[in-house]
Amino acid sequence: MLSGWELGKHITSIRYRRVLAEYYSQPPEVLFAHQDQQLTAATETPRLLVGHHDLRDAMTEVVRNAHRYLAVLGSRSRDTAYLETIETVLAQRPELVHYRVLFGPPHHQVLKDHLLRLLEIRDPQDRSLGVKTLHISIIDDHPRTPERFFCVSESVAVIPVASLTSAEAFDSGVLFEAGVAERLIDHTRQCYAAGRKVETNQALRELPTVRS
Repeated sequence: MLSGWELGKHITSIRYRRVLAEYYSQPPEVLFAHQDQQLTAATETPRLLVGHHDLRDAMTEVVRNAHRYLAVLGSRSRDTAYLETIETVLAQRPELVHYRVLFGPPHHQVLKDHLLRLLEIRDPQDRSLGVKTLHISIIDDHPRTPERFFCVSESVAVIPVASLTSAEAFDSGVLFEAGVAERLIDHTRQCYAAGRKVETNQALRELPTVRS
């Protein structure tokens, strides 16, 4: 972990930034400038996704092209075709490491059913490939922890934003390339670690759904 921070492979989380800033008597913006400058110096140009179809197609492409990591944050997924694509890709690529972090319980039964099917495809306790390849957790302190949404692989990230075409939902988005995607994978790891693990059939079945 320390090597990853020093080499710029991983972003130091807020928790450790506070600890290290106190230890070295340096403000975080000085101590971690080498990490943050990598983002401000990025030459990638984000691409705007307008409307539900563009957003769904982009997120589906993220899933299809994921080979090392696939991270999905949010509790409101209900697009059956998109969720089925995730299941298909995980079944086809056993080495693909998947993170799913919920913020509060699933909003729709279709998402809960999807999570249960993930356990049929993968065993979170399996280490036969040398690493854990399925991570599912939930941030229970939802009122104090803002929910966030994105779908990201090792090379591209899609972040939904408020609709640009209507007063409903979050059906537009922004697409980022590898530099941002790598940081969001790190962000996901930190969220997963901070959450409560729901990686058994019983734990998932006990989750309520916000909407029936």
